[in-house]
Amino acid sequence: MTELTQYIKNIILSQQVNLSEEAWKDIQGIWKVENVKRKTILSEAGETERNLYFVTEGVQRVFYLDEQNREATLVFTYPYSFAGVLDSFLLQSPSKYYFETITASVLLKTTYEQFQAVQKKHPAFEMFNQKAVHYVLSGLLERMVELQSFSSEEKFKKLLNRSPHVLKHVPHKYLANYLGIDPTNFSKLMNTVKI
Repeated sequence: MTELTQYIKNIILSQQVNLSEEAWKDIQGIWKVENVKRKTILSEAGETERNLYFVTEGVQRVFYLDEQNREATLVFTYPYSFAGVLDSFLLQSPSKYYFETITASVLLKTTYEQFQAVQKKHPAFEMFNQKAVHYVLSGLLERMVELQSFSSEEKFKKLLNRSPHVLKHVPHKYLANYLGIDPTNFSKLMNTVKI
């Protein structure tokens, strides 16, 4: 467990957040390892997200399902990042989204109650979480610009620059959906864009 939670500590330290040994011990103590099979729904629309995850192996996605059962893939998560339906988790309100493993995954998991207790006890950890939310918001705004302003080719190139490994780990049908491109056009795009 210590080796896995070291990734979390490295992320916190990279944001220049200083944690006492007591704080780190408390943070480390709230995570438990969960091995999850591929194509497992961890969070469902209509339910309140009770857990925050940290990915150590595998790929997952958050997606939306409309009334006609059309999917919209919103985000991919992979090592070493936090994951889950974050708005539902932070607000403790019913989710509009699903969180699913695409591949077999190893996740660290903590509950909302444990997370809140550590934040309350250690203000430096709360400061890190506020910074993390700011980065997420910034990334979402960038993504909105891409979706509304960029061509299919530009969106594809931007994705590859940001996350070059996705082509190896994420099925193309999910990448096409994420980019808002028809799967047939995505295949053509794959053949025309130099990678």
